[in-house]
Amino acid sequence: MSATTALMLGIHLAATAAMTGLIWFVQVVHYPLFERVGLDGFRDYEVAHQRRTSYVVGPFMAVEGGLALWLLASPPGELGRALPFAGCVLLAVIHASTVLLQVPAHGRLGSAYDAHVVHRLVRTNWVRTIGWSARTVVAVAMLAAA
Repeated sequence: MSATTALMLGIHLAATAAMTGLIWFVQVVHYPLFERVGLDGFRDYEVAHQRRTSYVVGPFMAVEGGLALWLLASPPGELGRALPFAGCVLLAVIHASTVLLQVPAHGRLGSAYDAHVVHRLVRTNWVRTIGWSARTVVAVAMLAAA
């Protein structure tokens, strides 16, 4: 494996693993604690949460997505296309869940607290938690295979 390939696969793994760690924190700690914020300050809390979270996850997601597409379009010869394809499918599921489930839930919570929406957010976020965990396995497998 060339030094460039090793570097790109390592950065891809690091970005994916970072998102996996973040999503597990969100799933187990952060989202369940929404119930304890309190009604009076929840709207402001949620708006700040959305803004600040984007500062943290945005760069990791951009790097991860860009490298996932690069690996799919130009996989190193020894890697093949199966693992990059699997990684991109998982990323598509994660982003579909984000756009179709989590973003609308956060939009509703940005207007007012709703316990039902918080519970749905925690429940549906498992799609992303499992997806990013599986992506980490795929990213490790790509590094090992290359």
